[in-house]
Amino acid sequence: MYGFLVLAGVITVVFLLFNVLPGDPARMLMGQRADAESLKIIQKDLGLDQPLSKQFVMYLNDLSPISAHNTDADHYLYLDNEKYDYSELFKYGSSGIVVVKYPYLRRSYTTKRKVSETLMDYMLETAVLALASIIIAAFMGVLFGVISALRKDTWMDRFLLFLSVLGMSVPSFYSAIIFSWFFGYVISDLTGLNMTGSLFEYDDLGNGEMVRLDNLILPALTLGIRPISAIMQLTRSSMLDVLSQDYIRTASAKGLKFKTVIIKHALKNALNPVVTAISGMFASLLAGALFVEWIFGWKGIGWVLFDALTKFDLPIVMGGVLVTATIFVLINILVDITYGMLDPRVRVK
Repeated sequence: MYGFLVLAGVITVVFLLFNVLPGDPARMLMGQRADAESLKIIQKDLGLDQPLSKQFVMYLNDLSPISAHNTDADHYLYLDNEKYDYSELFKYGSSGIVVVKYPYLRRSYTTKRKVSETLMDYMLETAVLALASIIIAAFMGVLFGVISALRKDTWMDRFLLFLSVLGMSVPSFYSAIIFSWFFGYVISDLTGLNMTGSLFEYDDLGNGEMVRLDNLILPALTLGIRPISAIMQLTRSSMLDVLSQDYIRTASAKGLKFKTVIIKHALKNALNPVVTAISGMFASLLAGALFVEWIFGWKGIGWVLFDALTKFDLPIVMGGVLVTATIFVLINILVDITYGMLDPRVRVK
């Protein structure tokens, strides 16, 4: 229910925000030389000739998997077969119909393709990049956090804290520029890496499309810098708190090995806040790291959103924001379930 309310709030804010921005979508579709009659036709097709309240109802109807429509072509909730892939549930009144369908995110102003199809074309690249980044960040962040906690107040602890503060302070887009220039240009002969490139690229020798995992290295490391820093500091703080508990001293007094005490007792109980942080970061990465993807030429959700913003292609941007919000909500629900697995005390009876 909380997730539903969050999505409802996002939908409302997105709709209101993008409907007060300047610009005429009909003019963008037809060009500057379009005549008034053609503009009216496009505005009617997009529903822009309707009052804002009716436009909002139309938008909700498009997004809802169960929606009410009208078979009358002149009605503003007309059931357009070209827009929806639906199954009829039941009819009401003389021309009303209720259907179940996939959410419709409208069509791109520039390509005329469905927004859902466009986003799905780029989802795999973002998912691969986000997964690689969060795996690197989780492994290195937890490892460095545990080392820092066990070596508290030593030179190693201070050095790792310095690196974590530095990593948190540097913006990702700046790190991307530095990584791309240094590793992809200055020492490219040693690294064998390119400044830009995506997961799928066409071979210059005519061998068709090929997978380039080497292009994943630099953007994944760049996106992982800030999560590594945050996870390391959180793991260190949580580990220090757990290591001061009585049951840790009891476990050590019973003669358990140091490795067993740290991994099975301390680390497991210190992971709850870390899991929350990792899940939020993963949701953010999966939603698309806009500037990083654009700088590295990695054609994911962030890249297509940046391109849509430059072209003022609002349906793409609105659809991307809604997909992002949905990802956040779903991952947070999964985190709640994971909490119950890690700590039985928070399970809902």
